Amino acid sequence: MSIDRLVMLFAGSMILLSLALSQLHHVYWLFVTAFVGANLVQASFTGFCPLAKILKAVGSKPGAAFS
Repeated sequence: MSIDRLVMLFAGSMILLSLALSQLHHVYWLFVTAFVGANLVQASFTGFCPLAKILKAVGSKPGAAFS
């Protein structure tokens, strides 16, 4: 699986998990959702994604967006 797909999988999973936790535990879990969303927005403008850098360092194959 390419880095692009892994980043989307991780971001989507974190958003869904934090939404579920905000309903089951405390509304402050929505800050995780906001953080992930803000990171996606800044990555679209700058091309810098911390998770993509980590995945590249551990040897995942690059995709079109994060090469």
